[in-house]
Amino acid sequence: MISKPKKRKMNPMLLNVLLISGGVHAVALFILGSITVYKYIVPSEAQFEEPPVVEQVEPPKEVKVEIRPQAAPQQQQSMQNLRMKQVGNITVANVDVDLPSMEQSFTVSSGLGGFGGGALLGGTRGSIGIGMSDISVFGLKSKAERVLFAIDASRTMLTDKKGGLHSYRVIKEEITTMVSNLSTGTLFNVVFYNDGRLLFFKPRPVPAGDQVTQELINWVAPINSDINKLGAPGARKIKIEALSEEPVHIAMNRYQHGGGNETAYLTQVFLEQSIDAVFVIAPRHSGFQRIARPYTQKENEAWKKRTSDPRYQEQLKEHNKERAELVKKAREIKAKRDAERKKRGLPPQIFDGGDFVRRMGLSYKTNHPGHKPTYHIEERDVVRYFKDLTKVLYKDKNGTPPSINVVLFLAGDEKFSESNEDRLKDYTRFFGGKFRIIRGLDGIKAASSSKDTKN
Repeated sequence: MISKPKKRKMNPMLLNVLLISGGVHAVALFILGSITVYKYIVPSEAQFEEPPVVEQVEPPKEVKVEIRPQAAPQQQQSMQNLRMKQVGNITVANVDVDLPSMEQSFTVSSGLGGFGGGALLGGTRGSIGIGMSDISVFGLKSKAERVLFAIDASRTMLTDKKGGLHSYRVIKEEITTMVSNLSTGTLFNVVFYNDGRLLFFKPRPVPAGDQVTQELINWVAPINSDINKLGAPGARKIKIEALSEEPVHIAMNRYQHGGGNETAYLTQVFLEQSIDAVFVIAPRHSGFQRIARPYTQKENEAWKKRTSDPRYQEQLKEHNKERAELVKKAREIKAKRDAERKKRGLPPQIFDGGDFVRRMGLSYKTNHPGHKPTYHIEERDVVRYFKDLTKVLYKDKNGTPPSINVVLFLAGDEKFSESNEDRLKDYTRFFGGKFRIIRGLDGIKAASSSKDTKN
């Protein structure tokens, strides 16, 4: 008979050890798991640092740029019905950018044009050449980025032997046509002058383009187009600035009309426009000449003594009385002549100065007792002054003075002495320019060249 084996009882001590060991491991696993979850799963609180102080910088001044699209091409026509010419580029208005750290301001023209000094007193003119234009005025040619056209508006341009108002119309058309053919980046201005007074199209050179060309055409149209409204209405004296203490400057500033004084005065006005080339169309021009100067106190006292003489006063009184009567007769003669001209379809006759009484074939019985004498600064001193002037305005600033070109418009039989021609040649050569003499209506028509100049 087989006996059943007895069951072994668990040692109580061993059971307690196992239970304690399992509890310890469970607690350890829970703690390690919590650390792992906290470290790798739960995100830590964000940390922020104070940002660095940002220095405030004042933004540059706003630069306004006006963009004007160009019109479709049109054919150039006569003065009464001129049209605008296409320009393939976009015209950007003249923008002045003032840089406080630089002494010289710049002008940016047409987005692509050259850079020019902003001041009116000459100065250097940097150039990148893109605004350069070929220019031709009655056969005189040049290249420039900044050009000034100057036209005499006096009666001397309008005499019968020169073609009267018809010739003047041709001259205005030559200038407006040339402006219409300038490159978009070229800056230009036009001025009419008469007896030391000037009328500018714009205060400073402006970029060429269709819109401004049409504005110019409208502006020049009324000038010397009506026999009853001759000259340049609104023309005024322009103040010249440089070398103001020099005797030549003082003399020009005091007497800027007529002869050498007007030529010298206009020359300085042109030089102070900050341009590359000037084209002058005038009925008289003899280059640099001696100029009238102001009187000294001694000279004024001597003249006062002479004019206070009773014999001088009596003769002057008789002369003025006679002149009043002769002027009345002269006007009657002219009225009859103009009436005859009107029957032939001609405008009234225009005289270019001089004694009106003698122009009408009359003479005085009692002559004027004598006019105040004129004292001069000699030609060599005038030339020396302009050497100094170009040095101050241009050469000292590493610039180049503008070329000055002169179209001298004379009557067919008008005399122009060899000595005057030599002075005109010396004058234009002094400024690196050229001159040309054109006579009468047929001559001015045949010489027109701007319509064939393209840029």
